[in-house]
Amino acid sequence: MIKEIGFIGLGTVGKFMAMNLLKGNYNLTVYDDNAEAVQALVDKGAGAAASAIDAARGKDLVMTVLPGEDALKNALSVDGEFLAGVAPGTILCDLGTHSLELTKEIAKQAAKKKVLFIDAPVWGTKEHAAHGLLTILVGGDNSVVSRCREALTYIGLNILHVGDAGDGTKMRFVVTLVQAQLMEALAEGLILGERLGFTSDQILEVLDAGGVGSPLIHKKGRSMARGDFTRNLALKYVYDGLCKVKKAADITGARLPGMEATLEVYAEAMEDGRGEQDFSAIIKVLRK
Repeated sequence: MIKEIGFIGLGTVGKFMAMNLLKGNYNLTVYDDNAEAVQALVDKGAGAAASAIDAARGKDLVMTVLPGEDALKNALSVDGEFLAGVAPGTILCDLGTHSLELTKEIAKQAAKKKVLFIDAPVWGTKEHAAHGLLTILVGGDNSVVSRCREALTYIGLNILHVGDAGDGTKMRFVVTLVQAQLMEALAEGLILGERLGFTSDQILEVLDAGGVGSPLIHKKGRSMARGDFTRNLALKYVYDGLCKVKKAADITGARLPGMEATLEVYAEAMEDGRGEQDFSAIIKVLRK
């Protein structure tokens, strides 16, 4: 039974995940380099750890949601040794999206130390995280996933067990590809329609009424029409995800010409300094 949880990484979505875990009957210990983020969780009832490893020691479940691969490796290393100090039998649940190579290496190192690893990249926006409505794509042994499922329900509406360790990461690549291309297609549709003489409202009404309508098109289309690019899912994270998709495609030999074209648009947006804006800001690149 999961009682003691260590949570490492209180960034844009991580802080909301941790706050939602406090709704469960868990002893939650958190760590982040940002002292203010830690204090905000402490004020709501969490314990504070002096380091990531301290947050992981003596826990039934350790959750990590760190933005970069180096950050993940460094957070759980002691004197250069990965997972040193994490007790055998501890469940390590990585909620971030990393390269498949790193995910497989973590699984390998965890197995050596008898740490139970599942990769569980999340899918959703800051709003989804705040309300516990994320989708979680889980890869790992079924018995381990079952032990974590209750805790995961506090941070995600949909917990989808997609296969073995590493399969969560693979499925996240598929999601990233489709999501990024949908946004780019929506931006192109709005621009073309406007230049043909239609208003954004007219275009979006037709898209919503037809078979291509979706929650993403409905919400993002209207924010794009208003010129509202308030960050919900940062463009830089979608770009980074597309780079991982390209690497996976190259390894598998998959031919993805749409991905290549979409990646060029996101790369141009990054060069324009739009990485911190919402990923819908790619429309600004196409309007230049």
